[in-house]
Amino acid sequence: MHHILCGLAANPALSSELVDHLISIADHDIAMDLACRSDLSHVQAVALAERVDGSAVQLAYEGRLTAADIEPSVRPDAALALLDQGAGRPEWARLLAADPVRERREKLAACPGLPSDVVDTLATDPDVRVVAELALWTSPDVAARLAAHPHAEVRRGVAGNEATPPAVLAALLTGEGLPAARRCLVCDREETPFVHDRQCPRLDCELPPGASCDGSHESTVHDIREAALRNPATPVEAVVGFVDHPSMLLRWPLAARRDLPRQACVRLAVDPVPGVRADLAENPVIDDALIRTLAGDRDPDVRRRLAHHPRVPLDVLTQLARTAKIGNTLLPRVATASPAEVEELAKSPDPAARMLVAHLRNLPPEIRDRLADDPDAKVVKALAPHPGLTEAQLRAMVDRHGVRVLAKVATNPDAPPALLEELVRHSPTVQKVFREVARHRGATASALLVCLADKQARPIAARHPALPPPVVVELLADADGQVREAAAANPSLPPAVISDLVHQR
Repeated sequence: MHHILCGLAANPALSSELVDHLISIADHDIAMDLACRSDLSHVQAVALAERVDGSAVQLAYEGRLTAADIEPSVRPDAALALLDQGAGRPEWARLLAADPVRERREKLAACPGLPSDVVDTLATDPDVRVVAELALWTSPDVAARLAAHPHAEVRRGVAGNEATPPAVLAALLTGEGLPAARRCLVCDREETPFVHDRQCPRLDCELPPGASCDGSHESTVHDIREAALRNPATPVEAVVGFVDHPSMLLRWPLAARRDLPRQACVRLAVDPVPGVRADLAENPVIDDALIRTLAGDRDPDVRRRLAHHPRVPLDVLTQLARTAKIGNTLLPRVATASPAEVEELAKSPDPAARMLVAHLRNLPPEIRDRLADDPDAKVVKALAPHPGLTEAQLRAMVDRHGVRVLAKVATNPDAPPALLEELVRHSPTVQKVFREVARHRGATASALLVCLADKQARPIAARHPALPPPVVVELLADADGQVREAAAANPSLPPAVISDLVHQR
């Protein structure tokens, strides 16, 4: 019954009176579905928050509750949700800054626009994790002040804060100009020297795997540097010196930076770690020469990521389409291709090039129609979801290429109901077809009945409004809870049945 009530809570056909009744009996799961309803009134939102306290946070984030609806001493988490959106009251922040629950003070520290006295209170919080969270999100002047904090964990927060002044980030990266940190989370908890076992059996242990301290707080200092290297506000002059650093974790963040000089990119292009080269391959900062170098990389992920580079030359992209597993996707370079380039790709004798352009969904009709007749199944499969294709074209695709294109034809928004019915009865079957037809807006009752026989498509089909009401009612007794919930959410469920189900509780 619980699955059914959750489904009913999401059913768009539920009347306002029945929504009221569900609110009166709601538990946490039902409340989460009710909170997502677009027709939930403000009065109902307030009643739901009263009924299920946990729903108040979601309702606050969705704008269903205002500051006038929340008493922070009663619902501190909902108050935090509004403060997080900048919609709370300053006095709430002062109250929550003294909350005995550390996690709430930590959440408060990440909220924007806090009063200066609250910031000062959080900056001296007895739990360093609260101060570290403040350091990660606070203003430039407060971040600069916290960069000299005696605890290394706070400095790590400052290093990750994009509002931290560049000169301060450079100092955190090199350590120059700042007093040495005196504590870290490791020496707070353990006698030094200490190295945390990566397979630590202690259930109450909060130290990260491999954390270590010999008095120099080395693992946290490493983390500070990594955070600063990932921070786009850190000056490039300070980061380039790490391009040959022995730590992979410090070289890796450089590969994604958009401000790297060419020589640094050249060094990273031969990095021994494939992940570093892969991040570099997708970075818009690399030039054509490096793109062509990386196109011959031995690692398939590097080549796959290079295909997503926004400026990869079309000849290189065509080569990558042959050798890398790019996936069934529209690539950025193709999405921005000029009309002449689109025509060039579409007329290419290489099916890999034609497949790339077939993923565009705004092809000129003459190019679309030419690709619809392509002899290569991969090209047709990429094109099949394109809007504007006629029934005759879609049927011709199926006749020529069979199971290789069935699922993609089923995703076409213009696929007519009669064709969808034929696709689910095609022999041999393609399992994905059932799922695609089950979610297609043009699916007929007869096609959906076939989809119900497939385990994965069954819950999708159970929610489709074209399913006959008697069948939807039968599915309320299905052995699978997902199917029962989907059927209960189906707007085709008869109103009398909906009312009876709601009042059974």
